[in-house]
Amino acid sequence: MDILNETIAWLMKRRLPRIQSFMERPMETQEEMFWNLIQSAKYTEWGKKYEYQSIASIKTFQERVPVSNYESLFPYIERMMRGEQNVLWNSDIQYFSKSSGTTNARSKFIPVSKESLEDCHFMGGKDMMTLLVENKPDTEVFSGKGLSIGGSLQSSQLNSRTYLGDVSAVVMKNLPIWAQLIRTPSLEVALMDVWEEKIQKMAEVTSQENVTSILGVPTWTLVLIDKVLEITGKKNILEVWPNFEFFIHGAVAFQPYRELFSHQVFPSSSVNYLEIYNASEGFFGIQDDFNRKDEMLLMLDYGIFYEFIPMEEIESENPKVLTLSEVELNKNYAILISTNSGLWRYKIGDTVKFTSRSPYRIKISGRTKHFINAFGEELIIENAEKAITRACEATNAILSDYTAGPVYMDNKQQGCHEWIIEFSQVPNDQVIFNTILDETLREINSDYDAKRYKDMVLSAPKINVVPKDTFYHWMRNRGKLGGQHKVPRLSNSREFLEQILLLAKEVCV
Repeated sequence: MDILNETIAWLMKRRLPRIQSFMERPMETQEEMFWNLIQSAKYTEWGKKYEYQSIASIKTFQERVPVSNYESLFPYIERMMRGEQNVLWNSDIQYFSKSSGTTNARSKFIPVSKESLEDCHFMGGKDMMTLLVENKPDTEVFSGKGLSIGGSLQSSQLNSRTYLGDVSAVVMKNLPIWAQLIRTPSLEVALMDVWEEKIQKMAEVTSQENVTSILGVPTWTLVLIDKVLEITGKKNILEVWPNFEFFIHGAVAFQPYRELFSHQVFPSSSVNYLEIYNASEGFFGIQDDFNRKDEMLLMLDYGIFYEFIPMEEIESENPKVLTLSEVELNKNYAILISTNSGLWRYKIGDTVKFTSRSPYRIKISGRTKHFINAFGEELIIENAEKAITRACEATNAILSDYTAGPVYMDNKQQGCHEWIIEFSQVPNDQVIFNTILDETLREINSDYDAKRYKDMVLSAPKINVVPKDTFYHWMRNRGKLGGQHKVPRLSNSREFLEQILLLAKEVCV
């Protein structure tokens, strides 16, 4: 073990008692976060509006402060982007992380305070390394470089002192020197704004490095690895990076990609996989146990106060909202967060299930807006991921990408779900794949099953297999290349389906 690796591993181990403390004292920790937030913001414009100074309990806060979405906070955020301060949060806001669009704009811009950077995003990165060491004490991961696939950062047109960019770019730009020394590529390359040029340059640079870990979205990681293999002429990425140990992934469900990564991308039992839950709005979860796939420890001391809306209440004007102490296992909840960047009772759009209450562990079950419910079937991403994974396993298929949406009823045909799937290894029997996909959805979703009964409402799914790189070209055409952009898995309209099918026909021609 080299000195740098030994030193960093030792420092990370020293952080473990703090993590164990909030695991053992979850409610006390969350109450402490709550009061810190209230005290910090009580003299902001928002805090004065809702009289934070007189809030005496969490219940009072819930009664007085409305549930927020991006549209309701946007007027405040826009003023902050123009340079106004002390609006939603009491410290100066210089950075805004760019997230996928909303109804009133192509992109959302989430304020990132210095407290959020230090106490949430940076803390999450350090704890991630702590849990790597805890799970693999003999790791040599810090003897090489960590490869980060990030976005870009630009000055705002509204205010030259304000910067806009992907949360990965905001974090990279502000990393301490010691963290910059153990990552690759350089900031100059990592923050390039032309995605295809950046991928080319990243591949050229990192192919010469001793890369021991990657932090990135599975889809864009595959694009980079393909480029590295093209440049080096190697057949396997472990021939380029023989000391590779960890793939740290997030943003999209990993289960459909697990076979691809473990058998083709990193075909070695010595490579480990760690899931994180890091978003523009904050760093929320880390897989604390390698044996608990798809489960993450909810990080409770990052300056975030959590609330949860049961999914049956999500469309209510006055939904029932629960604190952490009130949640139940294996139920779908939409997450509300109040943060040290000035997001107050903010719906981030993700849904989770709790898999454990001691400690509190979660799994991401989907999005509040990414679903198919054209016929009352209420199909969520968790259903789709489970079904497509089971179908792949049964037919030795390896998934690359997919999306799905409805085929609406008309006078000539019944409704159904239409899927567009890109494989890196096609099923050995497409009919069996299609059957298992449908049967699994019926098994795990009673509403879907009811609509499929005797094909009375829904007929069997329509599956379209498209050529390699179809989704990549579609995302490029939409101007959506980059680590922060993800293929929408489920949609209640046919907009994406029509675009991709048209592109697939052009590719075939």
